[in-house]
Amino acid sequence: MKVAVLGGGAGGAAAVAELTQAGHAVSYWARSESTLAPFLELGGIAYNGVLGSGVARPQTISSDLGAVVKDCEVALVTLPTFSHASMAKALAEAGWPSDRLVVLNPGHTGGALEFAHAFETAGRTAPPVVEFSTLTYVARKLKPDEVTVTGRAGQVRAAVLGGDDSHLTTATLLFPGASPVSDVLASDLCNVNMVLHTPGAVLGVAWVEATAGDFTFYVDAMTDGVARVMERLDHERLNVAAAFGHKLPNLIEEMKLIGTVEADVADTSDYRSAIAGGVANAKIKAPDSLQHRYYREDFGHGLLPFRELAQIAGVAVPVADALYALAEAAVGIDYHTGGRTADAMGIAGLSKDALIRKVSAR
Repeated sequence: MKVAVLGGGAGGAAAVAELTQAGHAVSYWARSESTLAPFLELGGIAYNGVLGSGVARPQTISSDLGAVVKDCEVALVTLPTFSHASMAKALAEAGWPSDRLVVLNPGHTGGALEFAHAFETAGRTAPPVVEFSTLTYVARKLKPDEVTVTGRAGQVRAAVLGGDDSHLTTATLLFPGASPVSDVLASDLCNVNMVLHTPGAVLGVAWVEATAGDFTFYVDAMTDGVARVMERLDHERLNVAAAFGHKLPNLIEEMKLIGTVEADVADTSDYRSAIAGGVANAKIKAPDSLQHRYYREDFGHGLLPFRELAQIAGVAVPVADALYALAEAAVGIDYHTGGRTADAMGIAGLSKDALIRKVSAR
């Protein structure tokens, strides 16, 4: 299959490695020429970790979006979620056909809705969009030309907006760990990062600023108090999902499926022990500043759209509201401006039933 991988970070680099290994014809795009320069010098993307080690060599490496996506069957977007709207507009302007698949890896919460709406605001009919609930990798770019992949998701949730089962089949051919769910509200509400990151990010602000993140986020910072807040937030997520007709696993059960909580964990109500005992995340450092994506992405494009969905569902989410307000105060940012609002997702003013109809349309 001809796949354009869009995004110069660790997720995009890992996807190039995996898809190239699987025999797909891969083209690779990043906005920044300086990001691509080390890969161009090497002639590919070096990788190590759970995908093995070697150099993946895409057919094209370029910052010219039109050249990269030309003749491709799938556009795989591996950018941070705050880039989805701008990427949708760029793809629309580059002439991406409205009948060709876009896959958001990850879409997180509201990704497909925002992407499709942004594509349409560019004057084009939105293509079918498959979103994954979370990134299929635990990966870091520790060198400019190399990605280290410490984990590969065993399972992530996948749903399609504006498409059908054939588009989900294509996505699962590319990523066998993608497990289809009935609609994008289900995949939206399986976004583990908005539950996993936000309590520790808010409650650990002083430690982040005092140490520049010199502690492990999932072990040192996973205290009993943080875990209790996380569990309460998770219950709010499950209540919102239930209001939309979805019965979802709790955070620990979902992380077991992904592979970031160990498979032999029996007590899925013990959030602290289960998360701190996960091997894939054990050595990951905390944010080094309040500019880190845990603050910039997981609130404005995680908790914000979650709160918007909760409002449409008619479900109170006081812990989410409190974490959101504290993050805005601590970071000194208005997440609503430029964030994933109901307007940005194209769902402002919809009733619960109308939103369910929108995401269920085939």
